[in-house]
Amino acid sequence: MQEQAAKTPPKRKAGVPVWRTGKPDAFLAASVDAARAAVEGITPSATIGPHLAAKSEGDRLVTHLFESRLPGYAGWQWYAVLTRNSRSKVVTVNELGLLPSEDSILAPEWVPWAERVRPEDQQEEPEAAAPEPGTEAPAAGIPDADGQEPAGESAGTTDDDGARAGA
Repeated sequence: MQEQAAKTPPKRKAGVPVWRTGKPDAFLAASVDAARAAVEGITPSATIGPHLAAKSEGDRLVTHLFESRLPGYAGWQWYAVLTRNSRSKVVTVNELGLLPSEDSILAPEWVPWAERVRPEDQQEEPEAAAPEPGTEAPAAGIPDADGQEPAGESAGTTDDDGARAGA
């Protein structure tokens, strides 16, 4: 029974790679400064926290993780994937970015519109459809109940001939 549980792959989260186990390349694992400098190329250094880990992705391929200090991204991690050629001491940056961790706040799974709209959401409320009595705005140019035009509408305006506008 335990053998079956050990063979079952863990449930993946969206955007989180499955880490391969193994000993990371010692030279690449020690290249924390190169990884930090690469991440500083895409974000200010104030948004990069301490180095969290160096994880092996395969032969001569290491991912460095740094804490994110971006506002609104608590629990997220900056990453830099480094590699090098066989027998070379030149580090190459393959990929940079920001990944969620176990503690990150993520948006809920997307649900298609047809599934998320309920029948009661489609019904129009009768109170919202009809305007409340007495809240209608008077139409422009129509006199009030006492026979005067609303102030500011056309008072004092004349056209080129000196005649009142709208007359």
